[in-house]
Amino acid sequence: MWIVHVFVRVKPECVDAFKAATMENARNSVKEAGIARFDVVQERDDPTRFVLVEVYRTAEDPARHKETAHYKTWRDAVEVMMAEPRRGVKFANVFPVDGGWG
Repeated sequence: MWIVHVFVRVKPECVDAFKAATMENARNSVKEAGIARFDVVQERDDPTRFVLVEVYRTAEDPARHKETAHYKTWRDAVEVMMAEPRRGVKFANVFPVDGGWG
């Protein structure tokens, strides 16, 4: 599994629009064969902060995801909503060994 956490901070006035655009991207992302899981989480203490938890089946799948129309639509829509550049951190699963995501 190839796991990416994308840390995002949006402008306060853009929280609802960011959530709507991101949920649409997530709904389409989970349909991709290379995506095992795609979670969108929002920080309780600071609702302008989000983490996208993306779990891919192979190391090549993140690049495939970035070529989809829904990703490009999301990227372009949320760019102006960002309070700072988003930051992605790559992880490898330790347990369960197979990722446990089917």
